[in-house]
Amino acid sequence: MIIGVISDTHIPDRTEQIPPTVLEIFKNVDLIMHAGDLTSMGVKEELEKIAPVLAVQGNIDRVHNLDLPVSLKTEIEGITIGIKHGEVYPKGNTQQLYYIAKELEVKVLVSGHTHKAAIEQIDDVLLLNPGSPTAPRLTDPTVILVTIEDGEIDVEIKKVGKSACSALNFEK
Repeated sequence: MIIGVISDTHIPDRTEQIPPTVLEIFKNVDLIMHAGDLTSMGVKEELEKIAPVLAVQGNIDRVHNLDLPVSLKTEIEGITIGIKHGEVYPKGNTQQLYYIAKELEVKVLVSGHTHKAAIEQIDDVLLLNPGSPTAPRLTDPTVILVTIEDGEIDVEIKKVGKSACSALNFEK
């Protein structure tokens, strides 16, 4: 199974559409996981044209009153995967994300919020953050491809190209 992992699209707040490169990268996926801050259900609908979408609510999605769960949990080939936006402070605090994974009782936690891609193994938990394809912070715009085969996980960060909102690449 191939899973496209995406987060922090912020459409239409920061850009008008999902970058075409993302749609190309995801064209052969079996499932898409969105770790929040869609800011429009149109994002989910567009991604659902490619594959089923599991999406959770991000902090900005609450402002837009999007009806999405705060977290999700699924099992694929015996591997438990959780999805949560990852609002931990300081942003990206992997120890807190590890504890969220433990609370969800998952081996893999997909999160977002930082707009920076990251892959980190902490003990028995794999933490994945796809970054943002539209509003990266001091990095390239990215998504992640996850391949699960025979109980093994392969993870690849994919650069999307130039950000549609390159002016927003710098935190103020």
